[in-house]
Amino acid sequence: MTTPSRPTPSHATPNRPPRSAVVVGAGMTGLATAWFLQEAGVEVTVVDRRHVAAGASWGNAGWLSPALAVPLPEPGALRLGLRSLLSPASPLYIPPRADPRLARFLLSLSRNSTPRRWRVAMSALAPLNRQALAAYDELARGGVAEPTRPSDPCLIAFTTESARAPFTAELKAVRAAGQHVDYDLLTGAEARDLEPALSERTGAAVRLHGQRFLNPGAYVEALADAVRERGGKIVEGLRVTRIRDHGSEVAVLGTNDASGFGGSGGSSSTELRADVAVLANGAWLNRLAAPFGVRAPVQSGRGYSFTLPADGLPTGPTYFAAQRVVCSPLGDRVRVAGMMEFTAPDRPADPRRVQAVIDAARPLLPGADFSRRTDEWAGPRPCTADGLPLVGPTRSPRVHVCGGHGMWGIALGPLSGRLLAESIVTGQSPAELSALHPLR
Repeated sequence: MTTPSRPTPSHATPNRPPRSAVVVGAGMTGLATAWFLQEAGVEVTVVDRRHVAAGASWGNAGWLSPALAVPLPEPGALRLGLRSLLSPASPLYIPPRADPRLARFLLSLSRNSTPRRWRVAMSALAPLNRQALAAYDELARGGVAEPTRPSDPCLIAFTTESARAPFTAELKAVRAAGQHVDYDLLTGAEARDLEPALSERTGAAVRLHGQRFLNPGAYVEALADAVRERGGKIVEGLRVTRIRDHGSEVAVLGTNDASGFGGSGGSSSTELRADVAVLANGAWLNRLAAPFGVRAPVQSGRGYSFTLPADGLPTGPTYFAAQRVVCSPLGDRVRVAGMMEFTAPDRPADPRRVQAVIDAARPLLPGADFSRRTDEWAGPRPCTADGLPLVGPTRSPRVHVCGGHGMWGIALGPLSGRLLAESIVTGQSPAELSALHPLR
């Protein structure tokens, strides 16, 4: 067994904040937690089974849209029906195979897909949404170099006004939960004036104000650079297999598989010790968190994306809500993203899902040349059955969780990291985390 230089030995007591932490997962939530722990003077080491931004943080749409951050189990989801969910063309797809764990998750998801439970979950998300962009501003002031950009215009497009009605009803419900949402209702012609790339099939739209977007891969890389510049260590290619709580410190145990990261083969064991550990390993969360009492299942809801030349595509962030297809401008290219595929996080990507995104978008974007797509990607979003993240301590006061954000890990990751760091350092959980407790 090899033991590299490790974080500062444990000095944590019930009355003294930790001096060192190991964060498992180098995506948005893990790196944000590391950055905010550094703000409080904690020495951090971040480890990842692959590399920075390797999971759901790289190829997603990159929307910082608190107005759209709502619970996954929507009442309307129950109306889709099993036949729709099993169709490869459906934006919400379940591969037909025996999977008892997935079946239990879907049963719990359906139980949470009621108006009352949606309102309860939304009331927990609203305080987070109100602060989400401010957390990005704090990172910018602290030296994270990659910018966020205003979404102007930010269009939600529909074929008809009647198709738009459920979406506007949801925005009103978000407002009723105490969250400010500023938007205008547009005709199809008004929407096409703003975005000439839209087809004549666009018959109505919503223009959202006050939202932002970013290049998620570039941003997470910049956040990793900021963590390193402050003295943090990032260990890539380390597959964490177990966390041990020794009472006064934790041990993070893992293996380096050299053959999977450009080496000549073989593997070695690694042990890192610190005062606390943070589990931010996305769709793989349960494997490490379950021994510490975290029973809420985290299910992989895989999204797909690709990029296209900007010709014939929207110049601003655009969402085709009924088709669940998102367009995000990234310089001279546009990322097109969609799908929610409930499957195991390590299963090979299904090329039919990419084709389903193309088939859904083609009638709405007649000028796009989908044959010129590059950077095809699939990433496992970590979803919970009640639509709320898991952020806070576990049964062990030295092991903490930051995950389960579903589609909103980019939007809410920095704020979750800030709130969790505050909880770890002070021993007092912020009020915003009460509904997100990992042991609920």
